[in-house]
Amino acid sequence: MKNLKKVQFGFLIAAIFWITSVISCSTRSDDDSTSPVNTPSSVINIVNNGTWKVTYYFENNQIKTSTFSGYNFTFGANNVLTANNGTNNYTGTWSVTDSNSNDDNPSDLHFNIGFTTPAQFQELTDDWEIIEKSATEIKLRDVSGGNGGTDLLTFTKN
Repeated sequence: MKNLKKVQFGFLIAAIFWITSVISCSTRSDDDSTSPVNTPSSVINIVNNGTWKVTYYFENNQIKTSTFSGYNFTFGANNVLTANNGTNNYTGTWSVTDSNSNDDNPSDLHFNIGFTTPAQFQELTDDWEIIEKSATEIKLRDVSGGNGGTDLLTFTKN
């Protein structure tokens, strides 16, 4: 009789463990479904709305955010990027890709920026890894191939 009670108790514990696991997995799945999916279109939909400013730029172990002070960036249709401070207007290109052939992790999203002039905007020309995104902020990182330094760039929505 004692052995039968031990077996029943064991089954009860196993059943509780199983039910808890099923509920836990179900809850995690529901939580995941509300998270934004990291796809190029999810980033494009964010940056296509409104204007943005550079709120942090770190290059060569120096904070250079002031280089872009007063400029509003518009990530427009047909991959046209404009930077305007009310006086100067510079045009470049932008795109979002889901991989980089030089990267070991093909699931990373990359924010590609291209300016040919002026020199200060050419510094932004790169294939940036998206490290964080929200409806109001995009944080980017680039590890330099030459000196191995890490550059950081943050755009914040106006």
